[in-house]
Amino acid sequence: MTYPYRHAEILSAAERAANALELFSRASARLRRHMPFDAAVWTATDPETGLVTAPMLVENLGSGEGCAAYWESELLEENVLPFRDLAGAAVPVAGLRAATGDLPARSARFRRLLGDQGVDDELRAVLRIGDRPWGAVSLFRMRGGPAFGTHEIAVLADLSGPLADRLRRFARPSGSDGEPGASAPGLLLFDEHGEATSINEEARRYLALLPDGPSMPTALGLRLPIWLIGTTLQARAIAQGHDRGSAKIRIQTLDKQWLTCRASCLSGPGGRPGPTALVIERAPPADLAVIVAQAYGLTPREFEVAQLVARGLSTAEIAAALFISAHTVRGHLKAVFGKAGISSRGELVAQLFAEPYRP
Repeated sequence: MTYPYRHAEILSAAERAANALELFSRASARLRRHMPFDAAVWTATDPETGLVTAPMLVENLGSGEGCAAYWESELLEENVLPFRDLAGAAVPVAGLRAATGDLPARSARFRRLLGDQGVDDELRAVLRIGDRPWGAVSLFRMRGGPAFGTHEIAVLADLSGPLADRLRRFARPSGSDGEPGASAPGLLLFDEHGEATSINEEARRYLALLPDGPSMPTALGLRLPIWLIGTTLQARAIAQGHDRGSAKIRIQTLDKQWLTCRASCLSGPGGRPGPTALVIERAPPADLAVIVAQAYGLTPREFEVAQLVARGLSTAEIAAALFISAHTVRGHLKAVFGKAGISSRGELVAQLFAEPYRP
């Protein structure tokens, strides 16, 4: 049994990463030594919605020009092993050939994209903690390679939680947030075919702040990151009844701002499908506090207590509001302080509810 050594080597490399993109690069390089694959996609995901966000690492798949079609198939077509199902599965990892009885063409993604690109098998994983997905991984083997086996599925499954734990640490506030590049919301409109048709100047300013990654050219004379394309695709999936939930992601910019991107489908005359609107804006405190709390690993109850502290309630008032004892409140606060590395209520408010939004 060589799992412990393999895991230790991969996780040690990930631990030394300075950011999420470097974490993906280091983990991928070490993993390939023990589990050969020809190409890979590693991406962060929004832990609340599961949608892809920055950063994304694409290895040996060209410049990522096929990413848009890949995520369109993922969100709008009936597929085998969609990431949203893996996120809630008992084991968050599965191989395409193993799941289809060696008949990968049962997957629309394979029929439309992967087969023509020479892919023979895909191993997918969600990097999660509990029910919160912090990242997603796709490993590909090209023609002539063996299918991913149960041993390799087990190796990647054992890495899911530890890699997610390291990934979520990068969502914690850095204390060095930059000046906002725009204050008003940015707006992009897409037609019913998903083509970008118009954009305001605020959106252009926000786009200039986003990290590099796979992108698509548009008729507007700019390239749109695949994470924004994925958000609009999710809005279309919801409108067409393929999925439920929210078409929303949070993205950290190059100068450490947090942005929220939301997409929704509009209706035209007579109820006909209208354009899809994508709004980009600085993440409001209430929105971002959730992801920051998850980054520190707070339980729902601990987050409730932290929110009430931020509102200025005393221990007795928090106990009354939550119908628990003052002793239990103090226990939750002790846990919050330990996880966030702080020692006072003032630091708690600054760390979880103020630091990430400081202009």
